[in-house]
Amino acid sequence: MSSLVNALYPLPDFRRTPLSTVRWWESRRRTFNKAVGAAGLVTLAGLSFFFALPPYSSPMPLPFMLAGVAAYGIAANVCYTLGWMVELLARAAWGRSAPDMGPLVFRQGVIFSVGLTLMPLLLSGFLWMARCVAWIVS
Repeated sequence: MSSLVNALYPLPDFRRTPLSTVRWWESRRRTFNKAVGAAGLVTLAGLSFFFALPPYSSPMPLPFMLAGVAAYGIAANVCYTLGWMVELLARAAWGRSAPDMGPLVFRQGVIFSVGLTLMPLLLSGFLWMARCVAWIVS
């Protein structure tokens, strides 16, 4: 299997103890951070591009970008931590009959996080088009 398939379709935690569940999730945190970080780099490059395009071009301030990146990275990792917490809560509520939800929640979390990270790129494209329309009309 390819490494992408292995990353997005991992085997569940078969031991199903709280510690093994946390280890299962934490062993995949680097993959999550790489995916979200790569999407973040694409977003930053795209934002810089759209901010530099005329009309009304202005460079993106570096302190603003760095503060946003740091805040977003912390928030993304806090949300990632909620993944194993939700799995442990499900096991506490349903016991051994709880489904192996780790791989599903991990995959959906990575897809959602990458999409959310790319969202400002889409919005900046729309804002640039609005700037162009405003420039043409005025």
